[in-house]
Amino acid sequence: MSKRDYYDVLGVGQQASGEEIKKAYRKKALKYHPDKNPGNKEAEDNFKEAAEAYEVLRDPQKRNIYDQFGHEGLQGTGFTGFGGFEDIFSAFGDIFEDFFGFGNRMRGQRTTARPGADLLYDLHIMFSEGVFGTEKEIDIPTSTHCESCEGKGREPGTDEELCPLCHGQGQILQSQGFFRISTTCHRCGGQGRIITNPCQSCSGTGQQKITKKVLVKVPAGVDTGTRLRIANQGEGGYRGGPPGDLYVRLHVEPHEFYERDGSHLYCQIPISMVQAALGDTIEIQTLDGSQSLKIPPGTHSGKIIRIRGEGVPNLRGYGRGDLHLDIQVKTPENLNKRQEELLREFAEIENGKKSSQKLFKFWSRGGKKKASKPKH
Repeated sequence: MSKRDYYDVLGVGQQASGEEIKKAYRKKALKYHPDKNPGNKEAEDNFKEAAEAYEVLRDPQKRNIYDQFGHEGLQGTGFTGFGGFEDIFSAFGDIFEDFFGFGNRMRGQRTTARPGADLLYDLHIMFSEGVFGTEKEIDIPTSTHCESCEGKGREPGTDEELCPLCHGQGQILQSQGFFRISTTCHRCGGQGRIITNPCQSCSGTGQQKITKKVLVKVPAGVDTGTRLRIANQGEGGYRGGPPGDLYVRLHVEPHEFYERDGSHLYCQIPISMVQAALGDTIEIQTLDGSQSLKIPPGTHSGKIIRIRGEGVPNLRGYGRGDLHLDIQVKTPENLNKRQEELLREFAEIENGKKSSQKLFKFWSRGGKKKASKPKH
């Protein structure tokens, strides 16, 4: 029995595009699929006939041979038609994907391009740089596409060739019982093409090692552990793939005077006992420069004075934290004679006050008894 013309089988003209052939095949396959026509021998034959026609017409090389020599021309290419359902499965990669969501996803996507790896860089900055932000230019050892082969991995002027093992399909058919199973070609890694003349400069990798300078913009308010992502500054992509990203992990040096907690700052301010007792106005150093601070009379050690808005800028871009001053009253040391005399005089006055207070408390608590009325 002679075979029907493949174009007639699918109902398309000889000038039909690949997309038109695919749509026609999908329509036929849906119409004659065995699941929709159980026990229907005619539908089964039509189903296999459409699959055979599509297998030839979807392949540019086979289609060209068929257009010139017809069915006889395909006999020398290793294509002998379809012998049963095991062959249909091998030709149904894309149509099964349309029906059931699986199939040979490598078709139409064969590429050796892969994205580059992400990189991590540890950057140490000063306390003030973390508070107010800064810009740093850093050197990153990385890789980029080979200039000699433009990242293609092959010698200039040469091209990739069809894989001789899978003939450009990227898959190898293996019979396992009733079915024929497609597996990835180990010769080309499923790409369908191989490089026979690798670039001598990069040994076929398409990459070369370099050290590049990257400008890192550190925003205000960062702290130790903050990570900054710089897109497309990681390692170069493989054979035309996109580059990876660069992640900069910050380490902020501690301050000799301030301690930081989030956006707030804390520090101790030492004052003399005279300043604490009488009060005073002193100069303190904030992140923005010197500033006057008023010490109220009678200030005790451990008193906290808060100055709003003198802390660290918020990393999210709104407001600043506060500056918390822990007042510490210092005990005088190495007094001269005059200072000792004045302190002793002060102590005597204080002791006198305390004695008077005790006497007052004694009398106020009934130290002198009231006279009682005589009894009759």
